[in-house]
Amino acid sequence: MSNPLNFPTGAAMVAGVVGQPIHHSLSPFLHTAWIRHLGLNAVYVPFGPKDEHGFERLILSCRTNGVRGLNVTAPFKEIALKLADSYSDIAHNSGSANLLTFDDEGHIHADSTDGHGLIRAFALQAPACDLTSGAVTLLGAGGASRAVVASLLRLGCNDVRIVNRTVARAEELVFAFKDKVTAYGLTDVEKAFAGSVAVINAASGGPLPPLTGLDQSACVMDMTYRPLKTAWLQAAENAGLGIVDGLGMLIEQARPSFEAFYGVAPDEAQDVRRLALNFLGEA
Repeated sequence: MSNPLNFPTGAAMVAGVVGQPIHHSLSPFLHTAWIRHLGLNAVYVPFGPKDEHGFERLILSCRTNGVRGLNVTAPFKEIALKLADSYSDIAHNSGSANLLTFDDEGHIHADSTDGHGLIRAFALQAPACDLTSGAVTLLGAGGASRAVVASLLRLGCNDVRIVNRTVARAEELVFAFKDKVTAYGLTDVEKAFAGSVAVINAASGGPLPPLTGLDQSACVMDMTYRPLKTAWLQAAENAGLGIVDGLGMLIEQARPSFEAFYGVAPDEAQDVRRLALNFLGEA
C-alpha cells in the first residue's frame, strides 16, 4: 500500500534534538522541511530532559531503541562528548559535541558541526571575507566559542582572539589550544578588534561592545537568529560593515547532521532559508 502523504510508519527513521530549554529550537522545522521535500519515511523530534541525569537516561535509552541520532544543544554539549564511545578530532578539540549518532550495536559516535556551520555561513553571506587573512575575534568563551576556535584553527587561521568579561575564562581557551589564541578582557576590546577581519558574537547575553576600531573591510557575525538582524548586526550594517546572521550557521551545521541521520544530504535546490524566514516572520 502506498503512503502518498509521507506519514511516518512503524519503520520510520527517528532522530531529534535535545536541549534545555528546547521549545525555541528551529531544528525540528528545518529537518522536517528536508524530510518532506525528499519524501523520506522519517521523523525529527525535540527532547527536553530537565538536567544532566535526565540527559544521560535519554542517551542510554537511545543506545537500544532504534534512534538514529541526536543533535545536542545547550547545556548538554560537553556531557554529550563524555558519554560517547568514539569521537571525531574536531569534537575532541572542541571539548563538546552537537551531534551524536547511534549504530545498530548501540555504539555512540560524537561529532561537532558548529564550526563547519559558521565557516559555511561566512562563505555564503560574506564570500569576500577570508577568515585566514587576519585575526578573528570572538566575543564569549563558552562551548560555542571553543568549537569555533577549533574549526578556525583547522581552517588555517593564525590569530584567534577571545574577548570575555571574565578574562580567566578566556584564558582557559588559550590553555586548551596552546597556540595562536589570545585572551582579552572587555577593557581591551578595541585592541582585540584592531586588524580583525571578522568579529563573531558567541556570548550568551549581556551588552555588546561598540564596533570601534574595526577596519571598514571587516565582517561582523551574531550567532543569534531571533531576531535575525540583532541590534548589534544592524549597527554593523549601518557602519558599512559586512554582516553574517546566525540563521545561516544554524542551517549549515544542520546539513551534515541530516545526512548522518538519514543517509542522504538535504537537497541544495530547496530554499530552506526562505522557508525558515517565513516561519520566523522575518520574510
